[in-house]
Amino acid sequence: MDYLEFKIKCLDEFREILIAELSEIGFDSFLETEEGIDIYAPSESFDREAFEGVIEKYREEGRIEVFEGTMAKVNWNEEWEKNYDPIAVDDLVYVRASFHEPKPGFKHEIVINPKMSFGTGHHATTFQMLRHQGMLDHRGKRVLDVGSGTGILAIMAHLLGAREVEAFDIDDWCVENGNENFDLNGLKTRMGLGTIREIKPKGPFDLILANINKNVLLDEMKIYADLLVPKGYLLLSGFYTEDIDDLMEVASPLGLSLINKQSKDNWAALILQKS
Repeated sequence: MDYLEFKIKCLDEFREILIAELSEIGFDSFLETEEGIDIYAPSESFDREAFEGVIEKYREEGRIEVFEGTMAKVNWNEEWEKNYDPIAVDDLVYVRASFHEPKPGFKHEIVINPKMSFGTGHHATTFQMLRHQGMLDHRGKRVLDVGSGTGILAIMAHLLGAREVEAFDIDDWCVENGNENFDLNGLKTRMGLGTIREIKPKGPFDLILANINKNVLLDEMKIYADLLVPKGYLLLSGFYTEDIDDLMEVASPLGLSLINKQSKDNWAALILQKS
């Protein structure tokens, strides 16, 4: 199967925005370059209308130029290894691939094999979720990771002392990759496949982690609230700073209060607490 290849030139601050939005419309592989990003999608399932909609949305502001081509199927793991760098979240955690050397000076280390599932720590939403996790006591707690991706947040919960971690995702590739990453980091949990309504996790949970997107968060907010213990915490990301009011309009009547927020590259992250 051939892949469509798009070399996109853009301003630095638009790389992560484009990666996040394009990942939702069928692009499964991304490589950051000096000028922007290279992105790839299977030609047979490519949605050109959706792609052009995303590009036009940011073209002028992001100074976007697009160059299109085709290529044969690629060994994405090999390509990613050439371009994947470790990241550090303060002194809390060092996130590296298995082919990188450990680095001292951090409280925790997470090893993630870079197999293109979303959530390696490089994106602003994942970075902020990890930082927020470091602010909360996980010891002896039950934690639910909604839309787990690579499993990085579930692994962080495990490292922070959670008694039990449950995780799931709607993408079978994420589930396979996530379970491999769980094994690498000593987490015995197996990731489930499906939506929260299909998985039907059995609460209550002390912490719920949901790094998805605004529409899913709004749709599932009541489920999160119902699954939380009183005084439990809901950590949210995957949306822009201008979306915070819309989310709180739904969360507040459910007894969820905002106790902390942060933003990075216009991506927001919230800690809510159930009354």
